[in-house]
Amino acid sequence: MRIDILTLFPEMFDGVLSASMLGRAQASRLIDIRLHNIRDYTDNKHRKADDYPFGGGAGLVMMAQPIYDCMDAVLEGGSARRILMTPRGRTLNQKIARELSEEDRLVLLCGHYEGVDERVMEIIDDEISVGDYVLTGGELPAMVLIDCVSRLIPGVLGSEDSAADESFSDDLLEYPQYTRPASFRGMDVPEILLGGHHAKIQAWRQEQARLKTALNRPDLMSESTEKGETIEAPDDAWL
Repeated sequence: MRIDILTLFPEMFDGVLSASMLGRAQASRLIDIRLHNIRDYTDNKHRKADDYPFGGGAGLVMMAQPIYDCMDAVLEGGSARRILMTPRGRTLNQKIARELSEEDRLVLLCGHYEGVDERVMEIIDDEISVGDYVLTGGELPAMVLIDCVSRLIPGVLGSEDSAADESFSDDLLEYPQYTRPASFRGMDVPEILLGGHHAKIQAWRQEQARLKTALNRPDLMSESTEKGETIEAPDDAWL
């Protein structure tokens, strides 16, 4: 997958894109991430990419001209799923991440200041938010989206089972995980995880995932749970 990022602040991405999973995925050529500075496409000598909004109001608005010219140069007549990172977009979730991971190419436009000139929407296919709050710009949301989508691309994670077992993969939060030592500061790993009985372990994990979801995110519970099914913690559970 190729991901192009259109931003006023490309330097914000340096550490995130070069480290950990994203760095390895690029080194392995599983994903190709390219940064594009919108200021390089302005038609004024001061590289000004924003201006005051018509009708008045606080703040500045990103101008249409540099965004259009940047988008044209990046696509070069090709096609891609063009996404504006904005608080007014649909909220990113695992379903949307899976949908985007099936694309061959994404172009992420990072809004900034008070937003972008509405005429830019003519060249945008989708608007995505990372939550019901406001950030300074779309750069951090773009990083979140890239990380979320990239891990669903085959080969990016060390194990294909990792993505399937994580939170939200089946509308449940992830079950508790433990590692050595088996006893730490008076807290013991549940005995069932030490016995090697895979069927019992899987059943325990499923129950723990349902419990964690019921406690922390009841909105994610299945229809049967929403209709009144009671979920109780096993005697040996602690979260």
